[in-house]
Amino acid sequence: QVQLVESGGGLVQAGESLRLSCAASGSIFSINVMGWYRQAPGKQRELVALITSGGSTSYVDSVKGRFTISRNNAKNTVYLQMDSLKPEDTAVYYCNMKWDYPTYRNYWGQGTQVTVSS
Repeated sequence: QVQLVESGGGLVQAGESLRLSCAASGSIFSINVMGWYRQAPGKQRELVALITSGGSTSYVDSVKGRFTISRNNAKNTVYLQMDSLKPEDTAVYYCNMKWDYPTYRNYWGQGTQVTVSS
């Protein structure tokens, strides 16, 4: 089993920055993908950014150039640096870890609230 614990959410004004962290613990397979998803009220959960254990990244178009995902493999921790925040970034942000081999596994954190005021 794997546990994911997020931190770093909060209330900020438009244009400000926040940094989310997610620490994973437990039986972790070294080759994995970690990511951040978000869910706004009344909307479906959406992918924000992914990073592989090899360091490859991908982002949803709406955050490209503003958000940066990174990870520390030695600490099994993933970060999301969010700059130039907009009110539409307001959501609960969830950390995710998954791998396909040797057996598919998919884990979620409990979520952290990010609120951006205009």
